[in-house]
Amino acid sequence: MNVLRASVLLQLAVLLVLPASGALAAPTADLWPRWEAHDPASSRRVDHTAWDRFLQAYLDTVHPSGVHRMRYAAVTPTDRRELERYLARLEGTLVSSLDRDEQRAYWINLYNALTVKVVLDHYPVSSIRRINISPGWLTRGPWEAKLVRVEGTALTLNDIEHRILRPIWRDPRIHYAVNCASVGCPNLQPVAFTADNAERLLTDGARAYVNHPRGVRLDGGRLVLSSIYRWFQEDFGGSEAGVIEHLRLYAEPPLAAQLLEFRGRARYEYDWSLNE
Repeated sequence: MNVLRASVLLQLAVLLVLPASGALAAPTADLWPRWEAHDPASSRRVDHTAWDRFLQAYLDTVHPSGVHRMRYAAVTPTDRRELERYLARLEGTLVSSLDRDEQRAYWINLYNALTVKVVLDHYPVSSIRRINISPGWLTRGPWEAKLVRVEGTALTLNDIEHRILRPIWRDPRIHYAVNCASVGCPNLQPVAFTADNAERLLTDGARAYVNHPRGVRLDGGRLVLSSIYRWFQEDFGGSEAGVIEHLRLYAEPPLAAQLLEFRGRARYEYDWSLNE
């Protein structure tokens, strides 16, 4: 067996054991200290009006599935340029001069708007995991590609989620805010996050996802959970029992009662189809 063939076979063998996330393991929350800087006394506000307008124009929030759907095919060239200008303004923002609440809204909106732009740049596509622009043989999707530059530092989507949002705020509701353009993901919110509405949107997002079958359901006595609760179990109490305790915080009374009585192990699944 020659060296090239052996290398290819090794790559294929590793890909066969990759989890659904497309990585060897789900990213851990790994703080990037450079982004801890903030100004508690700041009253500066970032204008997210353009992102609001885009969501109102193209996000379908009444789809019968209960999953918010993005009308990617309908986005006009003019609105694509507006989205790009909005992202450019975010890149030019001195984020370290903002207070913590404003920063949280900034990073969530940047992640979500950037994800939509990535899909539009490669549309049509059946799944975001098919947008293989990340460097390296064993990566899948766009999450490790350097897509923006903020305060002179190049950032990936994974940097924003796993090195900034998760470790700085240490709030499991972050998982209900960032959207990966997939049916299995928590809904993209219909308005931009702001310092004023973030707490409400985070809780609304948690309740909507936990009480939707793609998040949590009991199927013939078997508990079926979104793979998010397996990939990021460390954020939801560190164990399956911790996950269930988290779910009960947001579950409607009938589901909360079922979760309280449940004994056994959960099954996990995720739908990576594009949220189109």
